[in-house]
Amino acid sequence: MGAFDPERILRALSRRRVRYVLVGATAARLQGFPRLTADADIAPAADPGNLTRLAAALRDLHARVYTEPVPEGLTFSCDAETLSRAELWNLVTDAGRLDLVFKPSGTGGYDDLARSAVTFRAFGVKVRAASLKDILRSKLASNRPQDQQDVIILTEMLKRR
Repeated sequence: MGAFDPERILRALSRRRVRYVLVGATAARLQGFPRLTADADIAPAADPGNLTRLAAALRDLHARVYTEPVPEGLTFSCDAETLSRAELWNLVTDAGRLDLVFKPSGTGGYDDLARSAVTFRAFGVKVRAASLKDILRSKLASNRPQDQQDVIILTEMLKRR
C-alpha cells in the first residue's frame, strides 16, 4: 500500500472523468475542518458508464480490497459489474486508502449530495465536495464513535458561517 496521496487519487479520477462527490473528513478538510485523515471517501454516481470509468481509474491506481488481516489488500475483479454489487468498498491503492460509499449514511447518495456540493480546484483538478451541512447530516446518521467529535466541530463551524 502506498502512502496517502490525495493528489494522485483525485488526478486519476479526473483523468477518467469519474463523476463523484468527495465526502467525509477529506471533503470537510477542504472547507476548513481541522482534523487530518489518512484516506479519501467518495460517493460515486452509480450509472453503468460512470462505474466503467471508475473501474478504469481504480485499475490505474492498482486498487485492492482492504481488510485488516491483509492490509496490502486482496485482488478483485475491478469492473463496473463488480462495483455495482456493493454499497461500500474499502480499498487500498498505490496512493493510499480510498473508500467508495454509494449511499453515505443519512443521504441518498451521489444525486442527493451533488445538489449542494461545493466545487474546489485542488492539485489542478476540479473537485466536488459534499457541503458541510451534508457531511454533518451523514455523521449524525452514522453516529459512529469517531464521528461524534466531528459533529461537535462541524456544528460549530456551521454556526460561525
